[in-house]
Amino acid sequence: MRSPPPAKRLSLRVEPGAVVSALYRKAPNASALLVLAHGAGAGMSHPFMEAMADLLAGAGVSTLRFQFPYMEAGSRRPDRPATAHAAVRAAVQRAAKLAPALPLFAGGKSFGGRMTSQAQAVEPLPHVRGLVFLGFPLHPPDKPSVERAAHLSDVHVPQLFIQGTRDALAEARLIRGVVKRLGKRARLWPVKDADHSFGVLVRSGRTHEEVLREIVGVVAAWIRAEVA
Repeated sequence: MRSPPPAKRLSLRVEPGAVVSALYRKAPNASALLVLAHGAGAGMSHPFMEAMADLLAGAGVSTLRFQFPYMEAGSRRPDRPATAHAAVRAAVQRAAKLAPALPLFAGGKSFGGRMTSQAQAVEPLPHVRGLVFLGFPLHPPDKPSVERAAHLSDVHVPQLFIQGTRDALAEARLIRGVVKRLGKRARLWPVKDADHSFGVLVRSGRTHEEVLREIVGVVAAWIRAEVA
């Protein structure tokens, strides 16, 4: 069996003037394209992001990953929201040009997902039909709160929340409440025994790869349902 083509490296211009790297992973027989933003502490080439892109490609979902400007610059301090939102918009605009015939979705891991939803709440992202959150960071560790979810009431596209049941950044009771208040436009998928990075304990009887495949299966099925 022939190996799938590697991700194509691109550059994105983020206003006002920053240029960041991006990776376009085209899926064979793609049915949708997902703009996938990285978490606060690791960039678009982190093993989790690589695995997501590879597995999603196998499930018929192309991906466009990108760096936030601070990560491109080698800084550990995340960008201010306005800068992060601009990066998300630049990635969405490029994605729409890369595959204009494909349904477009956006989201990301932790910080990346939250910046995507904030951008959507401020002004709808063109052509984006839904948002995917891989570990929405609802609150800091040991500081349970739902303040970070306040903007989600201004997001009017479908939303998929995939959360580990041991996620220290999203107490299970609180994230369930958030999703319930969003109504029919939101869905929560709890990943049993998983933490914020979707790591599981050995005693769970599951491997990290099995967890990643579960996540991708849920994302791909949700996207198929949204475009049906």
